[in-house]
Amino acid sequence: MTASSGSSELERLNGEIVACTRCPRLVEWREQVARTKRAAYVADEYWGRPVPSFGDPAARILIVGLAPGAHGANRTGRMFTGDRSGEWLYGALHRAGLSTRPESTWRDDGLELTNAWLTAAVRCVPPANKPTAAEREACRPYLDREVRALAELRTIVALGGFAWDAILRVLRDLDYEVPVPKPRFGHEAETVIGGGSDGPRARRDLTLIGSYHPSQQNTFTGRLTREMFDAVWERAVEVAGI
Repeated sequence: MTASSGSSELERLNGEIVACTRCPRLVEWREQVARTKRAAYVADEYWGRPVPSFGDPAARILIVGLAPGAHGANRTGRMFTGDRSGEWLYGALHRAGLSTRPESTWRDDGLELTNAWLTAAVRCVPPANKPTAAEREACRPYLDREVRALAELRTIVALGGFAWDAILRVLRDLDYEVPVPKPRFGHEAETVIGGGSDGPRARRDLTLIGSYHPSQQNTFTGRLTREMFDAVWERAVEVAGI
């Protein structure tokens, strides 16, 4: 797939994602959160739909999260936007030269990503931040198509163990050469996934890098520090040849 056709496919895919109603439990929950709102955001018009992916169609780095936050992406309409996790992520991406701004506040705030595409294993906010296996599987075809469409992809960063497992399933589906036994997740874990072939064409190898998720549970406790997080992006940029 060429870069231009990949860009068109990503645009089509985002349109399909926003209209998705595959998972009744998630549809009910995302809309309930959007109606009841959090007191601090009562004046905001919540997005309340599946959250599309975001970034540079010519990206060399794919970033995979878990799912939208209830009062973050489910409110603002952009992945990792409007909550503490997003503050950590976009700050780190800016320091690494992958984001034009260190803060993401709303879906149309003018922020742009360079050489990075931001997505999630599940596109709707789940109750208690815990999607079911069936909900993850319902979203998996979207992630399959994103990997196919990103013609310049070199590196994947998985934010958390859920995202790590989800992207490995996708790569296996797409006949990449995923090592056996399955690579174990860890902060700064790194593994090379053989490209194999896509029909008659050879594909480049991909490097998968793991990072602890920038959730408050990790950042408030010191399990994930700024220095630890920055190291992940420095390595991702290096491996991607940016």
